[in-house]
Amino acid sequence: MKWKLPYLSNKGKIAKPSIWVAILIILAVLPLFIKSPYLIHIINMTFIYILVTVSFRTILTSGQLPLAHAGFMGIGAYVSAIAAKTFGVSPWLSIPLGALVAMGVGILIGYPFARLRAVYYAMISLFFGMLIISGVKAFAKWTGGAAGLTGIPPLFGFNKVPYYYFFLGLTAVSLLILYRLESSRPGLNWKAIAQSYMVAASVGINEARYRIIASAIGCLFAGIAGATYAHYSTVVGPTSFSFMATIMLLIYVVVGGVGNFTGPIIGIFLLMTVPELLRGFREYVPYISAAIVLIVVFLMPKGVTGLVKSFLSWLAELWKSRRTNDAP
Repeated sequence: MKWKLPYLSNKGKIAKPSIWVAILIILAVLPLFIKSPYLIHIINMTFIYILVTVSFRTILTSGQLPLAHAGFMGIGAYVSAIAAKTFGVSPWLSIPLGALVAMGVGILIGYPFARLRAVYYAMISLFFGMLIISGVKAFAKWTGGAAGLTGIPPLFGFNKVPYYYFFLGLTAVSLLILYRLESSRPGLNWKAIAQSYMVAASVGINEARYRIIASAIGCLFAGIAGATYAHYSTVVGPTSFSFMATIMLLIYVVVGGVGNFTGPIIGIFLLMTVPELLRGFREYVPYISAAIVLIVVFLMPKGVTGLVKSFLSWLAELWKSRRTNDAP
């Protein structure tokens, strides 16, 4: 008797893309079966935070800890919102404008501090994130201050289904771009720099340049997420882009697994989407989330995706041993 495990066979390279295509098809038909606008809203917010969290992880792969990432999401949101509301720019133009401004600011901040590492870079980014929030409150005439900016022109009115398909397409395309970047030479250079910047420099990798590139790309997609969020919610406030918002992004990545591209997606599903769906048990949600974080930190140092990979490796070894034992 021969054991077969198709997912772990040589056809695994074909199976993986087909799984993602199947997930996209399921997501595409999902609104046909969900009639609750609230559930559609939860999924829409999940798409937005998947985009911003994966872009956060992109900067992490270069060995930097950007504690102002939610602030760059805020830059995209406020630039797009002010351009559309105050100057009458179409949201379809203000959204890319907000994303480009976020990327530009990311480059300007990253350029002088690209050689800072570990806690020093984290401290600088933390201070800059606080500066963004202070700027939002200081320029209340434009931003609405601590009370927030209201009356932002929406993209599709107030029906949430068109937003669903917009966010689905935007997230899918963005994830594909970020995945291809991580698998390309820049992505390999980011990982090399994170492992050892001295070894990377010895083989000709320009540490500062590639870290600036990682910061620019991460801030660009954070700006896209923030700008689209502004025109979806039609209201933005500084608390959505504060230091604690960045900490939540970090928790999503750690729980899902920093070393895997799908880690942030799993982390958001476990800590954001599931608690929102369990609002009937609202008083227990913080304890459930805290328990998930503690379990992952103490029992799964590589996150949930690391546990899944270990389980699949165990299955592969079991399959090979069974084949060896069953061989004549």
